[in-house]
Amino acid sequence: MIKKIGLFLLGCLIILQFIRPAKNNSAVDAAKQITAVAAVPENVNVILKKACNDCHSNNTIYPWYSNVQPVYSWLNNHIKEGKREINFDEFATYRLRRQYHKMEDLIEQIKENEMPLSSYTWIHKDAVLTEAEKATLTGWATSIMDSMKAKYPIDSLVKKKS
Repeated sequence: MIKKIGLFLLGCLIILQFIRPAKNNSAVDAAKQITAVAAVPENVNVILKKACNDCHSNNTIYPWYSNVQPVYSWLNNHIKEGKREINFDEFATYRLRRQYHKMEDLIEQIKENEMPLSSYTWIHKDAVLTEAEKATLTGWATSIMDSMKAKYPIDSLVKKKS
């Protein structure tokens, strides 16, 4: 009986290898990227590439273990969720209020050590942010928010308190 169950599970695992969602690799439209609406200094870009872009852009660099199901589906789910939260390759398409709010979220999540996810940094040790890198990212996000406040009326950036 145990042998039959084992064979059944093995068969399911083999069949699962043929079921794959599409990879997160698509053409980049420069007009939609965050660089179309905000300056991204090279030091910030380096940090974004190593710690953020795999889940928060339209182009993920997949590790070798992503070739095995169900790991691939688990990673793909994280990527979809990350892109739903903030996608640096689609940032310019967001409304002003959402852009502003996403910079607030970025600052909060970095300060509270919620990003990058520990499940990501466990494998990608280079994605662990130093205190200097955290300060660089939060300073950059703050400068984006400040420039938005200088350029647009505040009611177009934040909801009025009821």
